[in-house]
Amino acid sequence: MATSASPAQRVSDLRQRFVSGAVSTPPIVAARAEGARIIDADGTSYIDFAGGLGCLNFGHNAPEVVAAIHAQADEYLHQCFMVAMYEPYVDLCEKLARLSPCRGDGDHKSLLLNSGAEAVENAVKVARAFTGRRGVIVFDRSFHGRTNLTMAMTSKVRPYSYGFGPLAPEVYRAPAPYPYRGVTTDDALAGLEQVLRMDVDPADVACVVLEPVQGEGGFIPMPPDFPAKLQQICDRHGILYVDDEVQAGMGRTGPVWAIEHYEGVEPDILVSGKSLGGGLPLAAITARAEIMDAPEKGGLGGTFGGNPLSCVAASAVLDTVASPEFRAKTDAVGERLRAGLDALAAEHDFIGEVRGLGAMLALELDTRERAFHTTTAARERGLVLLSCGYDGNVVRILVPHVIEDADLEQGLQILGEALSAA
Repeated sequence: MATSASPAQRVSDLRQRFVSGAVSTPPIVAARAEGARIIDADGTSYIDFAGGLGCLNFGHNAPEVVAAIHAQADEYLHQCFMVAMYEPYVDLCEKLARLSPCRGDGDHKSLLLNSGAEAVENAVKVARAFTGRRGVIVFDRSFHGRTNLTMAMTSKVRPYSYGFGPLAPEVYRAPAPYPYRGVTTDDALAGLEQVLRMDVDPADVACVVLEPVQGEGGFIPMPPDFPAKLQQICDRHGILYVDDEVQAGMGRTGPVWAIEHYEGVEPDILVSGKSLGGGLPLAAITARAEIMDAPEKGGLGGTFGGNPLSCVAASAVLDTVASPEFRAKTDAVGERLRAGLDALAAEHDFIGEVRGLGAMLALELDTRERAFHTTTAARERGLVLLSCGYDGNVVRILVPHVIEDADLEQGLQILGEALSAA
């Protein structure tokens, strides 16, 4: 007699039938989640070291975020800011201005959007409108999104842009520092100068876009001196510096913005997203008023950008991330993770490097296969992990900062078991 499928298997079977196979998914069917725990449809509990791919720095179902969403849902769900203004949109832009690391004396404005890719694309649009230039410079191992322009900006063909061309023009790539692989700040800057001599005239470059910690590229923090020296080159040529903090921002590395780790740097445009919405779709670009007002009226916008529910969620998020209590918790999580990962690296000679800033940490392993087997073995033991890196050989940690101490310790223990099994 045939037995009925489990709830998780039923969803998995329906996914195979009705959802595009081009979307990569692990065999987990989430039913509920709270803090740093995910419960699947069959009742299995997982410790979450992936954080919704960096969208849940504040944990699943953060009480203050959920309360704000419930309250707003009773008022209205949607307006479209181009049809009727609403307070949640304006309030959030005010908070982004107060927390902005960008140049200017607090005279900052923002545009709210749906996703990190859309925000990066609009940052380029604004930079082009302000400068009257076309060129965009990005870096090796960068990831900026999956739209046509951001695919061109992302430094990995498979799987992100293979078969999807032609891609947007006027995008130029320079080397990024990668100390573990021997690429220094001086090497990267020399490569950038060569791009500006051989590939594009600096007088036609609108902006340079850089992640302070490269996310998909392998959780590679920029060396302490690189952002400031990059900005000096930008200033010399009138090029805008765009700080892509979609994954590295919102307290992921400790301070609100990762760029705050670097002295003497004030980006011209900030791009934020992922954890900004506390689990709802939201991203933003922020810059001084003269830059944000450069496009023609009506040139920026979008139907759902800055949805009221996302705005009130983000407002609660910013109140949290700017608090001393959250910073202390984040720093403590980062210190414990670093100590645990360093101990694992001492046990396994195939771990080449532990790196990152704050709680945005990763292990570079010797092969892609070992990273795959590590994440698989961890999942089988109740820990959700993600890999990344150009070669797919980096295991990254995106644990929600609200994680309980016992779960953090157990997660590190499972990670050690998974590394041994791999």
